[in-house]
Amino acid sequence: MEYFLQQLINGVTLGSIYGLIAIGYTMVYGIIGMINFAHGDIFMIGAFISLIFIILIGVTAGMSLAVMILALMLVLVIAMALTATYGWTVERLAYRPLRTSFRLAPLITAIGMSIVLQNYVQIVQGARVKPLQPIISGGFTLMELQTAAGTFRVNLSIIQIVIVVTTVALMAIFALIIARTSLGRAQRACEQDRKMAALVGVNVDRTISLTFVMGASLAAVAGMMYLLYYGVIDFYIGFLAGIKAFTAAVLGGIGSLPGAMLGGLLIGLIETFWSAYFSIEYKDVAAFSILAVVLIFMPSGILGKPEVEKV
Repeated sequence: MEYFLQQLINGVTLGSIYGLIAIGYTMVYGIIGMINFAHGDIFMIGAFISLIFIILIGVTAGMSLAVMILALMLVLVIAMALTATYGWTVERLAYRPLRTSFRLAPLITAIGMSIVLQNYVQIVQGARVKPLQPIISGGFTLMELQTAAGTFRVNLSIIQIVIVVTTVALMAIFALIIARTSLGRAQRACEQDRKMAALVGVNVDRTISLTFVMGASLAAVAGMMYLLYYGVIDFYIGFLAGIKAFTAAVLGGIGSLPGAMLGGLLIGLIETFWSAYFSIEYKDVAAFSILAVVLIFMPSGILGKPEVEKV
């Protein structure tokens, strides 16, 4: 029971990071029906920007708690702003000109942008992994179990609490934005019918650009959380995390924000429990197999709605 509880905590933490990335996929797909395969690399750029400014500002574990919180908040704001700029630039240069082209063109462009961003970071930052000394340490021991090998403790670290609380708070904020603001109404209008939305006065280009900006900002948060949690990044982390986040979005129901978060949690839990109880080499196989099984019986995902073809 103790081991199960520890893996549950680890799975929810990892799933929260996947969920933040998956929201970017599902927001873009919901409005323009396009899979932004460069989104995982935007997450990677957010992690690198966070690392750079953590080093520049000099954030260390030796700081007082208040100063550390303020410094990390400053890094987060900077990372979100700069990563959002990357997201806006990718949409403006690579996707907008092809929005009315045949459906495969934006998909091919998205894959190309992913490769471009990976190589750009590899050239600028180098191919070696970039480590970060632990900044947020400490935690709580929830349970203890005496075994023949020693004492097994169920630990809940401070950084795990920060990741989960941040994810829940951002989900609530973005749900309110989409439900209560003029931008959210414009996004929902574009999701239903972009041409009709334009006819009634919605600035479609601006709405889509802001959607990319919002998705990139969330990816930056996920990148910083990943950096603080694992303490090591490289130019390739965006590819694998992006594929898994895209899988999470499809599993939960692409186009649904709660579905993206649910899918992220499920992928994180599947990976963690499979690694704990079976072979770690096959954890990705397990995640994709469960995705295939779910889609056989629920083609729109767990919380997704069947797509209605407009005639």
